[in-house]
Amino acid sequence: MPGTERRAWELVLESIESDLLSGRLSPGDHLPAERALAAALGVGRSSVREALRVLEVLGLIRTAAGSGPSAGAIIVALPGGGMSALMRLQVAAQGFPVADVVKTRLILEAAVVAELAGAAIVSDLTESEQLLEAMDDPELTEAEFLALDTQFHLSLATASGNQVITATMAGLRSAIEGYARAGALGLASWAETSARLRGEHRGILAAIRTTEPARARTLVVAHIEGYYAETHGHPLHP
Repeated sequence: MPGTERRAWELVLESIESDLLSGRLSPGDHLPAERALAAALGVGRSSVREALRVLEVLGLIRTAAGSGPSAGAIIVALPGGGMSALMRLQVAAQGFPVADVVKTRLILEAAVVAELAGAAIVSDLTESEQLLEAMDDPELTEAEFLALDTQFHLSLATASGNQVITATMAGLRSAIEGYARAGALGLASWAETSARLRGEHRGILAAIRTTEPARARTLVVAHIEGYYAETHGHPLHP
């Protein structure tokens, strides 16, 4: 019955969201297989699939077909607010040029890291650190790595406490992740690039922790522009 199926779907969604909010699930974790979730919650697999589709649209998980350690659904973000969801819809409808998205990132993220590094009180960077640890997993696919990468940048915006910047970054998430994944297809060595990106992430976080605003700003700009140049074959600013 439609009403029963809807209740079952909501049960799955509420269970996963509860695990996310409580910390039982964190970015980088894989959800149990559909069959296991269905059995654990006493619902049909169609209800599980529906809940996972909603979570993926909201940017909380990424799913991959097939079998093996990289298959299934991986957590890439924690639940956010409605303003971010609205921004995501607007970005999806407009289909902004990649260069415009990158230039917007540069403005927002340079301001974010400089503010974090210059703050009198050290911000909580726990989520950012957890994401860096998750990205060290050699079993991650390119798509999973880049989803966590995008969430790392969003986590810095969240740590800044600026709700408008955070909502804007969350709204740009699908566009950022989209161009990053498209660019990765043409890389000569994903292993080398991903290792460099991990090192750059840690450098940015270190500059924030050692309260070096100018260095943090320089590092994040070089990080964003460097990946664009590497994947597009030319610099952002000719």
